[in-house]
Amino acid sequence: MHDLIIIGAGPAGLSAAIYAARAELDYVLIEENFVNGGQIIDTYEIDNYPGLPGISGMDLAQKMADHAEKLGAEVVNAAVEGLDLAGDVKKVMTDEGTFEAKAVIIASGASHSHLGVPGEETLAGRGVSYCATCDGAFYRGKTTVVVGGGDVAVEDAIFLARGCEKVYVVHRRDELRAVKTLQTALFALPNVEMVWDSNLKSINDGGNGKVTSVTVVNKYDQSERVIDADGVFIAVGITPRSGFVGTGVETNAGGYIVAGETCETSIPGVFAAGDVRAKQLRQVVTAVADGANAVTSVQRYLLEAGK
Repeated sequence: MHDLIIIGAGPAGLSAAIYAARAELDYVLIEENFVNGGQIIDTYEIDNYPGLPGISGMDLAQKMADHAEKLGAEVVNAAVEGLDLAGDVKKVMTDEGTFEAKAVIIASGASHSHLGVPGEETLAGRGVSYCATCDGAFYRGKTTVVVGGGDVAVEDAIFLARGCEKVYVVHRRDELRAVKTLQTALFALPNVEMVWDSNLKSINDGGNGKVTSVTVVNKYDQSERVIDADGVFIAVGITPRSGFVGTGVETNAGGYIVAGETCETSIPGVFAAGDVRAKQLRQVVTAVADGANAVTSVQRYLLEAGK
């Protein structure tokens, strides 16, 4: 029996582990991957984490993991298969057995939806990005392509247009799904060009290991167009890793766990931190803040419950 189980060793989970260790809680950190760090390990360069400009995602993840390990973090590599959170004893069922604790922090993160086109995986972090607010600053004065037609895609295009020379928005339909106010703002920008009724066919590197262009295909006449570009931002959806949570914990329509700034969920003793939590901004800095808040809430829960 532990005081706390932390599910996920991304920035939120590692931050929670650091704070749990400093609070002298008996905890275990469960991560299904053998490399800690979550999504940031696929980010070539992070330029907006305070105090560490230009650090690679892998290096930042390693620093966080090293910090947690220095404080005695116990990481169990296991895939979570289900939860039993109804009673005072919380149970986390994994492919390596069942773990029990008085409290649980769910920090399992989220995954950006991928297109699966040639060049997407090989050029990830080298011109292919899934976060304009994370990586947009690297493309000032350059040409970028945004793929998608929802709110996030349009917001990304507007954000990029402030610094980029040219922004193309590739969408598979002839109208956007984003709210009208965003559409109006987008269409008013002189350096944005819409590429309607088209799908991304490939992301091309020109042999230099970085994005140099994309190939799009019109879905009606199958005509192809090559667009020179320095970066591609794919905004076709994000899926929270909350499938194992079940029906006990409240989630919103998108599957994100409903929890406020204290990270408390609908079940006492269960907390959510990082990208899996319903919130406005999903960045490394907000994830680590969630980890700290969640452990503070765990401490209060254990104290008030006399556990």
